Amino acid sequence: MLLKTKPADVFVDRHNGPDDAGVAEMLRVVGVESLDQLIDETVPAAIRLKKPLNLPKALTERAFLAKFKGIAEKNQLFKNYIGLGYHPTQLPAVIQRNILENPGWYTAYTPYQAEIAQGRLEALINYQTMVMELTGLDIANASLLDEGTAAAETLHMFHSLSKKKNATRYFVSEQVLPQTIDVLRTRATPLGIELVIGDHRTADLTDESLFGAILQYPAADGAVYDYTDFITKAHEHSLFVTVAADLLSLTLLTPPGEMGADAVVGNSQRFGVPMGYGGPHAGFLATRDQFKRVIPGRIIGQSIDAAGNKAFRMALQTREQHIRREKATSNICTAQVLLSVLAGMYAVYHGPQRIRQFASNIHAQAQTLAGALGELGLNQRNEFYFDTLDIKLESEELQSAVKKEAEAARINFRYFSEHGTPRVGISLNQNTEIEDVQDIVAVFAKVLGKNAPQVALPAEVDVNWDDVLVRKSEYLTHPIFNSHHSEHEMLRYMKQLENKDLSLAHSMIALGSCTMKLNATAEMIPVTWPEIGNLHPFAPREQAQGYAEIFADLEKWLCEVTGFDAVSLQPNSGAQGEYAGLLAIKGYHDSRGDQHRNVALIPASAHGTNPASAVMAGMQVVVVKSTEDGNIDVADLEAKAAQYADKLSCLMVTYPSTHGVYEETIIDICQTIHNHGGRVYMDGANMNAQVGLTSPAIIGADVCHLNLHKTFCIPHGGGGPGVGPIGVVADLAPFLPGHVLIDADGRTASAVSSAPWGSASILPISYAYINMMGGEGLTEATRIAILNANYIKAKLEEHYPVLYTGANGRCAHEMILDCRQFKKAGIEVEDIAKRLMDYGFHAPTVSFPVAGTLMVEPTESESKEELDRFIEAMIAIRMEVAEVEEGRADAKDNLLKHAPHTAATVLVHDWTRPYSREQAVYPTEYARAYKFWPSVSRIDSAYGDRNLICSCTSIDEYVDAEEQLVQADKGPSY
Repeated sequence: MLLKTKPADVFVDRHNGPDDAGVAEMLRVVGVESLDQLIDETVPAAIRLKKPLNLPKALTERAFLAKFKGIAEKNQLFKNYIGLGYHPTQLPAVIQRNILENPGWYTAYTPYQAEIAQGRLEALINYQTMVMELTGLDIANASLLDEGTAAAETLHMFHSLSKKKNATRYFVSEQVLPQTIDVLRTRATPLGIELVIGDHRTADLTDESLFGAILQYPAADGAVYDYTDFITKAHEHSLFVTVAADLLSLTLLTPPGEMGADAVVGNSQRFGVPMGYGGPHAGFLATRDQFKRVIPGRIIGQSIDAAGNKAFRMALQTREQHIRREKATSNICTAQVLLSVLAGMYAVYHGPQRIRQFASNIHAQAQTLAGALGELGLNQRNEFYFDTLDIKLESEELQSAVKKEAEAARINFRYFSEHGTPRVGISLNQNTEIEDVQDIVAVFAKVLGKNAPQVALPAEVDVNWDDVLVRKSEYLTHPIFNSHHSEHEMLRYMKQLENKDLSLAHSMIALGSCTMKLNATAEMIPVTWPEIGNLHPFAPREQAQGYAEIFADLEKWLCEVTGFDAVSLQPNSGAQGEYAGLLAIKGYHDSRGDQHRNVALIPASAHGTNPASAVMAGMQVVVVKSTEDGNIDVADLEAKAAQYADKLSCLMVTYPSTHGVYEETIIDICQTIHNHGGRVYMDGANMNAQVGLTSPAIIGADVCHLNLHKTFCIPHGGGGPGVGPIGVVADLAPFLPGHVLIDADGRTASAVSSAPWGSASILPISYAYINMMGGEGLTEATRIAILNANYIKAKLEEHYPVLYTGANGRCAHEMILDCRQFKKAGIEVEDIAKRLMDYGFHAPTVSFPVAGTLMVEPTESESKEELDRFIEAMIAIRMEVAEVEEGRADAKDNLLKHAPHTAATVLVHDWTRPYSREQAVYPTEYARAYKFWPSVSRIDSAYGDRNLICSCTSIDEYVDAEEQLVQADKGPSY
C-alpha cells in the first residue's frame, strides 16, 4: 500500500463551508461544469487579474500562532503612566472569557432585528445608563468610535444647531487632549470652521463669531478646573459647551452636566478595556434631552412588544444617514458595541462602591507620589488633580535624563513642554500598586542624586479640592449595578443575556453588503495576549516593533489585494475610511490649486454613508441615476461629469454594485471621471467578491476603503468594532492621515481617529486570516462566495424574483429578492424578516438598497447543508405567503403577521389562532431539534419613539406617568 503525503490541516478547508461533494452538487444546480466556468460567466474578463496574488504561503493554525507569538514578543511591556486618555486597566477574567472571547457575543450582528438581540440591547442600556449617570446628563448614545471623533461629532452637532448665522469659530481649550484637537482640526477644516485654541481662563466668549467651545476635565496636564463660570458665560453669549471627561474621575469629581455642560464626550477604555495600542475602545457622547433628535450614533430605547411586555430596540434617529443621505448630520454607520458591552459589564460587576474605590486608591497614590516628589524638591504644578501630576523640570537635559532612567526601569512617562518649560506628566491607574509608586520615586531620586524617600499607601487621604469640585450626587443606583458582584451571579447574568441573542454560533446570517463570515478561533486568540493588549498608543515606537511588523506586512498585503501603492490603517470604521479617502482626494485637488473641485457624483443606489461622508468632507453631492436593471446610468453619468467638469472632485462607486452585479461598464465609467479631472473613490463594502479575481486598481479606482470587519474576518461584535483602512494610488499617498503625537511614516495630514493606527489590537485578526489563507486561499474564498450566492439564487428564483443579474444571468456574491408583490396580500418584507426568526434565522438585509426587498449574502463560510436549511425556510415562508394570497389564511391573523412566536405566546391555555402551535414554532424538523426562541414578540417601534426611555428604568414605573413620557416628533423609521 502506498501512502501519499500532503498537508492534512489546511486552514482554507476550515474557512470555506462547502466540501468537494457540496461544491459539485451546487455547480450542477447552478448549471455549469466547473467553478472556473461560473467565474468566467460572472466576472467580466476585462477586469480579471492577470496573475495570482503575491502573498505569503498559507500557514496552518499551529504554524501561524507560533510565528505570531514571535512577532508579538517584539513588543516591550513597560509600565505606562503616559495618560492622555489611555490607561492600563484590568478586564475581569469572567468578562474576558464569557464576552470578549465568546463567539455568542462577538459574532452577532448590529441589532436591527431587535427581537433576537435583546441581550446586547440590555447590555447597551446598561452602558448608556452608566454614561448618563456619571456625566450628569439626560441622554447618551450606545457608543462612538473614540474620544476624538466623539468630540468632533459634537462640533458638527452644535454648529448645525447654532442660531448665530455667521458663527464659524469654535473655541478649543489648549488643555484638550492633543489627539482630540488633531481630529477636531480634520473635521472642522472642510466645513470652513476655524478652531480658536487658547486658555479657557482668558478666552473672549463675547466674540460673535464663536458658536461653541470644548474643555477637558481633568485637563490634559491633569489639572482639575471648575468650569461652571465658563459655561454660564458661554451660555449668556449663545455658545454650546462640550466637556471631554474621564469617566473614572467622575466617581469623585462633580459631573460636567451639573456644571451646565451641553454635552460630555470621552472614552470608556479605562472601564476594563485593554489599551491595545490605541483601540478599539468605546467612545461616548452624553447630552441634554433637548438634543435627542440630533445626537449622532445609536440610542437604545425601551418599547413594548405585541404582548405588551418590555422590549429594547434602537430608537429615534437610528441609521439616519441611510434615510437623509446628503442631509445627514453624521456618517456614523457602526458603533463599538462589543467594547461598550465590556465597559458596561465592568460597571455591573464592580458596582458603584468598587469603582469609586478604584478611583479613591488612584487619587491616594497620586497624592502619595506628589508628596514624595516634593520631598525631592520637584515642582508639581497642579493645584487640584485626580490621577495625573505635572512635574516642572529645570532643563531639557534633566528631562532627557529622567526619560533615560525611566526607560531603563521599563517605565514610560509623558514628556512635553509648555511655554518653553520642560515637563513630565505622570498618570496613575487602576493597576498601580504602592510598589510602582516607589519605583517612580526611585527614578527621579537617582537622576537628582538623592536618596529616594520611602512611600506607603495611607489608610485614608484628605481630598483637598474645592468643595464645588467634589461629587455629591449618587450614580449607578439601579439594581443592575448592585446585584451581580459575585462571579457566579455575574456569569449567570451574562449567560442569560447571551441566550437572548442569535449569532453566527446559531445559524447563518445572510446579510447582503455586510458579509457575516467565519471569524476563526485561531484568528481571535492573539487579541487577548498581553503583548497585543497592554501597549499604550503613544509609547515610543521602538517598544512596539511587533506592531510595526504587523502594520508593515498588513499594509503590503492590502496593497497587493487592492493593486494600490499605499495604505493607511488609521480609520476605525468603514465610514471613517470613506471620509479619510475623500479627504485624500480633496488634499490632492487642493495641492494643485483646484480648491473649487468639490462635486461628488454618487449613484442613487449608493450606501447612505457615501453622500453623508461627502458632505462632511465639504463636497456637493450630485446624484447619478440608475437604469431599470440596477446599473449606473452611463449616459446620465457622462452628462453630469461633463456638466460639472470644472468642479468635479470625484465619483463614489461600489463594486460589485450595491445590487450585487459586476457592471460591465465600470472601466469606462472610471475613465470618464478621469477624463474630466476627477478621481474615483470605490466603496469597499463588496470586496468579498473581488479579492483574487479583480481589484479596485484594475477597474480604475484611485482610492478605496476596506471593511476588515467584513471581507477580512474581524467580527462585527454585535454592531462594532469595525476597521476601515484605505488604499490609494501613489499620487494620493501624501494625503493619507497622519497624527500629531506619532510620526506615522512621515504623513503630515491631520488625523481622522484618535489613535495613530486606529483599532490596532484587532488588526491581528485580519493578519491571521491572510497568513493562514494565502493568496490561493483568499482567491478560492471569493470563488466559493460567488458559488454559494448563485446556488441560493438558482434555488429561490422560482419563488422570489431576483431583481438584478449580470450579463450572463449571474449574481456576484449577493442578490436581491423582490418581496414587493406580496404587498397586494398585505404582507410586508418585515413580516418575512420576523417569520425567519421562527425558523432560527436572522433576516437578510431588509429594504436596502431597494425598499420592500431582501438582500442575501451567504459568504463562503456557509456549508451546502446550512444553505439548504436557509433555502428550505425561505421556500416554506413563500408557501405561507401564498396561503394569504389565495385566501386560505386570514390577511391579518396569520403566521407572518404574528411572527416571531415566543414560548410565552404558545404556552397559553386557550390557543385561538387559526394555525397550530406547532406550525408557529416548529415549522421545520431542524427548528424542532435546535430551536432558538425569540425572547420577545414583535416590537412596537413607534411606541418606543413616542415614549423614549433609554436608561435602566422599569417601564412599569413610567407607563402611567404621563409627565415622564418624552413626546418625540415623527422621525424616520428603519
